[in-house]
Amino acid sequence: MKTKQLSRLSLPVAIAAILFCGATMAQDTTPAQGAQAPTTQRSAQQKKAELAQAKTLEQVVVTGNTAAGGLRKIDTSYSVTTATAEQIRQSNPKSTADLLKIAPGLWPESTGGQTGANIEIAGFPGGGDAPFNTVQLMGSPLYGMPTLSFFEQTSIFRLDDTIDRVEILQGGPSVVFADGQIGATENFILKQGTEVPSGSIGVTYGSENLKRVDGFLGFPIAENWYGSIGGFYRDSDGVRDPQFSADKGGQLTATLTHDSDNGSMMFYARALNDKNQFITPIPLIQNGTDNFSAYPGFDPLKDTYNSKYIQHVFLAGYPGGGTNADLANGRGAKMNFFGGNFDYDLGNGWSISDKFLIDAGDVDTNALFSGSNPASLTDELYNTPTSQGGLGLPAGTATATYAGPGGGGTVDPNQSVIHQGWWYIHKHLKNVNNDFRLSKEIFDGNTLTAGLYLAHYTMNDKWALGNQMLMTNTPNARPIAVSYTDGGQTYNVTDSQGFLDNGGFNIAQHGTATNKAFYLSDRWRIGKWLLDASARLENQDATNNVCNLGNVDLDSNPLTLYNNAVPVCDGSFARTNYDKTHTSWTVGANYELADNMSVYVRANKGVHFGDFDNAIRGFTTGNTAPLQKIQNFEAGFKYQSDLVYADISVYHKQFNGLTFQPTDGAGVPVGGPQLYGSDSKGINIAGALTPVENLKLSLVANYLDGHYTHNNSCFIFTNVVTGVTGCAPINGKQLQRQPKFRYMFTPSYRIPFASGDITAFVTYTRVGPHTQDQSGLQQLGSYHTLDFGVIANIEQNWQLRLQGTNITNELGLTESNSRIFGTAVSGGVILARPLEGREVNMTVKYLF
Repeated sequence: MKTKQLSRLSLPVAIAAILFCGATMAQDTTPAQGAQAPTTQRSAQQKKAELAQAKTLEQVVVTGNTAAGGLRKIDTSYSVTTATAEQIRQSNPKSTADLLKIAPGLWPESTGGQTGANIEIAGFPGGGDAPFNTVQLMGSPLYGMPTLSFFEQTSIFRLDDTIDRVEILQGGPSVVFADGQIGATENFILKQGTEVPSGSIGVTYGSENLKRVDGFLGFPIAENWYGSIGGFYRDSDGVRDPQFSADKGGQLTATLTHDSDNGSMMFYARALNDKNQFITPIPLIQNGTDNFSAYPGFDPLKDTYNSKYIQHVFLAGYPGGGTNADLANGRGAKMNFFGGNFDYDLGNGWSISDKFLIDAGDVDTNALFSGSNPASLTDELYNTPTSQGGLGLPAGTATATYAGPGGGGTVDPNQSVIHQGWWYIHKHLKNVNNDFRLSKEIFDGNTLTAGLYLAHYTMNDKWALGNQMLMTNTPNARPIAVSYTDGGQTYNVTDSQGFLDNGGFNIAQHGTATNKAFYLSDRWRIGKWLLDASARLENQDATNNVCNLGNVDLDSNPLTLYNNAVPVCDGSFARTNYDKTHTSWTVGANYELADNMSVYVRANKGVHFGDFDNAIRGFTTGNTAPLQKIQNFEAGFKYQSDLVYADISVYHKQFNGLTFQPTDGAGVPVGGPQLYGSDSKGINIAGALTPVENLKLSLVANYLDGHYTHNNSCFIFTNVVTGVTGCAPINGKQLQRQPKFRYMFTPSYRIPFASGDITAFVTYTRVGPHTQDQSGLQQLGSYHTLDFGVIANIEQNWQLRLQGTNITNELGLTESNSRIFGTAVSGGVILARPLEGREVNMTVKYLF
């Protein structure tokens, strides 16, 4: 036990020790009184002032272009959102995915916890996970596929003080570069070493019993060699307290940089070990399309089913003979990363650039997943139809007792109960990718770049899905064991842990894939015009092996009903090969109307390849799912003055490649499978107004008119309350899970004083109507939230920060029960993910 405690303490102690030494080094290099301070040694106030004075459109963007050193934002003919380290902190993101709210047109659903977010991108028919989102570190994608089942790339990335800035790119040239993402790409740029030792160390305490330490140190090593190290460690109960640590772990990052007259070389390494609670939907009362209220006994702002009573389980159906699982491990990540960037000017107009990343580790999921709607124990045992989750036992025959720690007592027949899946997925990932570019200035103003992108990546999974556990429908639920007697014989409906089954999908799978892409990009500056054209030829060659399942009675006992027919691996495997090639392209033109104003137009067409779990698993070689394609036209306007900043873009996106079965009006199949897609038009706005000195009014907003197209079918569904069956068409319906509009308005005011300054701000967010499913029948309504922040810079080195989210305790939904198609009627119960309630944190930071 002592060894484990020391291990848990090692990371924060290491960070504190390193940064303390760094602070001492920085102080040792401080000039004597009256001497001129080096220009590289800047105070916190000076850094803040420089940030405030910097013109946003003058910021250099390196993502989505081939220009040596990047392009000024005013010169980019595509939509890109940038944020400095301070702007990232001011947005107070609950997770890496939640940070994407700063980009108009992106809709991260971060109500499920730190990881496992659903990320919707305006105009893309998603509906869950993050298939159209890529996370890059120093320009390299974190994994070869944007998403897998139970994995999306923000799950293996954490924000801390080692991040210098982020660039968020939507569409446009991203269809050609890196992994060819057709949706959104966020590229995180690391802080690097400095000529004079500098950095920070901070401690944070939050109202959810968050305790966190952050730090960073940059330092010189030798002439033209620089290093850095930093990271974080934290422990938190979470706003929704599961009776164990909701979030626990940390991250350590280091860089090594060498500068020369002709270029630079930089290496980086990162170790992540973090455990995060995965939050399942909770019950709510729905009245109409935009009126939700608390379910009796549940606080929608702070309660969770997770508890110490259901924390530790044994899952007998897990491949290989079963396994122990711990809910406290959540949907976390234990990953190691090593990468590097190399840029060199060869002379005579030639230059090369290379980026690589190698990473590997475990991204496991230990979580509850929604099952049936709640009912009284009596109804669940005897009255509720089995089609709606009832057990269908002979009346009056059952015995129900509390299981797990502290169990043994009889359960009240009127107790509200529910059953939910206790799922465990072990996922081991490996990835290596390299992006090499060779550029040549053909003539003055024209540069041609040829690039080669290679990625090889694997997945090794073991799943135990199903595992329906009967439990109390209460916060911090308790499991229930059930048996019944019939004809003098006692049958165990559940095991001693409360499991109604030992899993319905217990698979092992292994996937291997290689992506090869060659691209050409030409950039041509003609006076005030900057033109570019790029094309990419890409091949994805993937193979997935999934074990075949056979039903087995695990204990050869017909009286234990929960394990009489458990699907487990039978020793054979189904192999699917996937080999597809496609070309993507983009063209753009930017015209600089003035030094502070430009307009642009762009067209692009890209492709989304299948991943191991979507389009490959479950299909046979030669009959895999079709490629998904996007065609996008956009135009934009950028302007900045002392009074106004505006970045406005409009777009028209056409998506196709989704498979459906045509039907008649009654839902009867007609003909063979066909393809459908979506058509979307919208506008994205990022702007700010500074009417007087120190007062700033910022706005991030988007409007989306997106709907499904070319789908002549309807989906049969049954209203879960009335039992009435209907058939719902989706053609012309609003894209699921995407608000029609969303905006964040942030007024801020800075108050300077002799020894520093104070900046205070409030963010008002409004989320428009959005739906759960494609039919539009499950409306999630609209809502608004208020966040706030107060940041004080004191003297040369101290910063105090007080920030809070959802301070008015707004009840807003991002998702309801994805396993129900249709809607609940007035007074109906739904399972949904509401926003977390009020959260406030305080940070004290020392900068040197």
